Parts: sequence; structure tokens; C-alpha cells
Amino acid sequence: MTDAVLEDHRTAPIDGKLKAMLTFIEKLNRAPAEIGRADMQAVLATGVTRQAVRDALDVAALFETITRLADAFGFAIPDEAAFAASASSLVRFGYRL
Repeated sequence: MTDAVLEDHRTAPIDGKLKAMLTFIEKLNRAPAEIGRADMQAVLATGVTRQAVRDALDVAALFETITRLADAFGFAIPDEAAFAASASSLVRFGYRL
């Protein structure tokens, strides 16, 4: 399922709420000047709560910040073992700061 989402979340076999949120975040990242009230209303109309939108936007903002800092400072991309360790940590603790 992860591969299907990475290929195209619009056609992946996932819940409509998640599709709506991913579409919103994609637009926010690719065309932020075009985000408007209608985009938020479309997400909320699927049953996504305002708190869930805030949570998703927090995660997206952190990833954007990390990516920009990594590019600016020339961070090295970790090997597969490091990615696996990070994934294990995320599964265990989530994105809590």
C-alpha cells in the first residue's frame, strides 16, 4: 500500500480522509499561493477534524523545515540501517517533540 500511495495517493487504496489530507498538503507544498478556504472546506467535508488538519500541517511543516535545512547544510543521506532505526523510533514514539 505504501508503494501505491507514493506512486499516486489519489488512486491508492486508502481512506478518503487520508486522500483529501494528502492532496491538501501536496497543494500546500507545490502551490502555496493557491491554497484557500475551499481547499480547507474540501478536507473538512470528508470528515477530517480541524485538530487532525493541524496535526498533519505540523508534521508537514517539520518535514519542510528539515528538508530545507538539510539542503542548505549539505546533510548526507543516511544508509538503510539508519533509516530503519529512525522508522523503528517513529513507530514507537511517533512525532512527539
